[in-house]
Amino acid sequence: MNEVLRHFAIWNEVQEPQPLRIGFINDSFVVQAKRVGETSYCLQRINHHIFKDVEGLMRNIEIVTSHIREKLLISRAENIERKVLHLIPTKEGKLFYRSPEGEYWRLYVLVEPATSQEKVTPMSAELTGQAFGRFQRQLADLPFNALCESIPNFHNMEFRLQELDEAIKAASALEPSEIRRRRVEACKDIIDWINRRREMMCLAEVLFREGKLKKHINHCDTKVNNVLFDEKGRPICIVDLDTVMPGFVFSDFGDFMRTAANTGLEDDPNPDNIHVDLEIFEAYARGYLKEATFLTDIEKELLPYGCRLLSYMQTVRFFTDYLNGDTYYKIQSPEHNLVRTRAQLRLVEEQEKVEDKMKAIIKKLS
Repeated sequence: MNEVLRHFAIWNEVQEPQPLRIGFINDSFVVQAKRVGETSYCLQRINHHIFKDVEGLMRNIEIVTSHIREKLLISRAENIERKVLHLIPTKEGKLFYRSPEGEYWRLYVLVEPATSQEKVTPMSAELTGQAFGRFQRQLADLPFNALCESIPNFHNMEFRLQELDEAIKAASALEPSEIRRRRVEACKDIIDWINRRREMMCLAEVLFREGKLKKHINHCDTKVNNVLFDEKGRPICIVDLDTVMPGFVFSDFGDFMRTAANTGLEDDPNPDNIHVDLEIFEAYARGYLKEATFLTDIEKELLPYGCRLLSYMQTVRFFTDYLNGDTYYKIQSPEHNLVRTRAQLRLVEEQEKVEDKMKAIIKKLS
């Protein structure tokens, strides 16, 4: 990796890169400065099997970080280097380095001192809501089509349902694989459940085509561990920008709630464990709405819908992979994707039960 580092325009002496245990897609390494007080770095090998358009991906990150940095400069913010990621170009001025072996590498300035969190509490939920609301607000004046889709159709519900339809159709072919045929026949109840909600869950795309709903620049992976906090526990920087792309703001809102406001596990084998944590919901919504001042009335109204949408979308994605023979998600047992499907299905049902309460919370906070 020292050979890789040699291609980047770093300005000080550094130590040997060391593995950094973060994320599941890219490989990350911390590169500490040799002298105390000098700049350290984060080196990452980009998974180009997931992110096939690396050039578009890196252009997205450069546009977003430059836009946020300009906003911070205009507002005369302090410690700007801790509040937005800083890409280090190669010596040739490129945003990434492609090795002779076909691997893609990028280098960031390491944000320090900073910490990340894994556990969600009402306090951390509110602070995380502030962080993502601020992130979206800083990018709200950036045209959504200024960025490419780093993963095409990532949060497109119509596309996800089309994938499911194709999986079901493949199982009904003249000579389907045995595993597909058996799985479809055993899961008619799930297919019926999905189809009953199909039209409602495609509402966002319909409203967008009718000109009633906008697309904005979203993070698309709004987890608490994608926020860095300072030594006083205040959110300072949004990280993991690989999935930053155009989308609906309430899908970012729902993405956080799908995991953080779920009292059970994403793959909980006991659906009775799964309920909506309204305390977490209200805390995140409070922080988010405090910063997301650009939201339209319809976007605010659809925030609870965004929770159902993302949970429903994940139900469809897990179920599609199950019917296809588990080719996308890693599984720990033959029925793992089915367990995930039923857990997400239950979460949608629980969100439906408390939808009026979620709407009342949003109205109160607005």
